[in-house]
Amino acid sequence: MILWPITYSKWSLHMVRNILGILLMLITLFSPNVSVAAPGQMQDTSRRLYDRIMSEFKQRDYEAALAGFRLFIELHGRSALAANAQYWMGECQYRMGRYQDALNSFYNVVLSYPLSPKLAASTLKLGQTYAKLGDQDNARIMFGRVANQYPDSAEAEIARKAIDVVDGLSNTDHSQSE
Repeated sequence: MILWPITYSKWSLHMVRNILGILLMLITLFSPNVSVAAPGQMQDTSRRLYDRIMSEFKQRDYEAALAGFRLFIELHGRSALAANAQYWMGECQYRMGRYQDALNSFYNVVLSYPLSPKLAASTLKLGQTYAKLGDQDNARIMFGRVANQYPDSAEAEIARKAIDVVDGLSNTDHSQSE
């Protein structure tokens, strides 16, 4: 029985194996033979799944990681790791050159998880994504927001340097037009 058509040129054996591993973990988690987990056990399960998906990301299998983070958010959308999963979705999309999708993911962190420790990183990535799209005005706004709202963070240091680059680009543009 074929559940979905697999084109071997698109799906590597490694990717299929990883997706099957994630599915196996989910089947185990939701099997009717397994007793209902206590909240602490559910946190352990969500952490194990999150760590497994992060290992895909670290191996630069961004397509598999993106699918895993989407699944994680569907299953554990209220967990403490949900904002992180949303951030890493954006990071996968950014690294695959899907900048519009990345913008949506990073904005989702900012809007849906206002207390997340990923706010500074998400806002910085918004600026970097706008810069990749050639929208220097919005890039500068996001970099300025990071520098002002999180002044002592590592992200603020990166944002301040990025502002200098963006300002240098706009000065170059103005001098070329004169």
